[in-house]
Amino acid sequence: MHYSRPACAALRPFVKRLWVFSQTASRPAFEHVLPTGDMHLVFRLRGAPLRLVTPARPVSEAMSLAVIGGPRTRFYGKWIGDAVYSVGVQFYPGVAEPLFGVPADALAERHTNLDAVWGQYTEQVWERLLAATTPEQQLRVLEAVMLARLPGLCFSGRSLPGNKSMHPAIAFGLSRFAQGATVTEVVRESGYSHRYFNALFKRATGLSSKAYCRVRRLQQVLAAPRDTTLAELALTAGFADQAHLQRDFRNLTGVTPLTYRHLAPRFAHHLQVNFIQDSE
Repeated sequence: MHYSRPACAALRPFVKRLWVFSQTASRPAFEHVLPTGDMHLVFRLRGAPLRLVTPARPVSEAMSLAVIGGPRTRFYGKWIGDAVYSVGVQFYPGVAEPLFGVPADALAERHTNLDAVWGQYTEQVWERLLAATTPEQQLRVLEAVMLARLPGLCFSGRSLPGNKSMHPAIAFGLSRFAQGATVTEVVRESGYSHRYFNALFKRATGLSSKAYCRVRRLQQVLAAPRDTTLAELALTAGFADQAHLQRDFRNLTGVTPLTYRHLAPRFAHHLQVNFIQDSE
């Protein structure tokens, strides 16, 4: 079962979507989880905790039952096959400091146990989620938690028109990147030096501006119709040529574009594989 929806209006500057996922036990398998450029918060309400996998460590030490998945520049390996029930949130850039009290780059390229930043409050939230009897009730619990912890989000019942915790230059940069602007163009238009802009950008998003654009370009490739040729993809997504697309795709996902299409994953960012590739 997979259920997802947008957040309530007050949270939409911060939250891309909320979701519930459950599965019964199946044969043991591995998964490449592909980078989205976003930060995630996940509570596992039933089943074993998340287990990260690398070629050197086929079954790694498990995480806690509540984790922050920081923004990443490459895929990570995950053990799947257990019966699980999880609820989670996918965030827009800029939420780390107001919600978790740390800059995004402190959480990037890794998973962090939520109690490391929320302490005992983590268990209180987990128990509230467990007490909720339907997926929709569980998502409403998550919304209530975020509304309570995001400072200044609401005033007299009215939601803010945007994420006011984000530096204006970064909000501007994200908007321009969504329009297809280059890093050079955005830095010049911001009025800041490349070094200063990048420091602000990493603090807000967890990634350098160059890495963020690289991951965004991957999203364009993943979202393209299956019958689009690699040459067409390279052109429309802004790669230098088809060879550049293939190199970048393999580096970020661990597989070639053709292998990805052959495997035809149900969820674009979750690719079941026979073994985990080297992510270094």
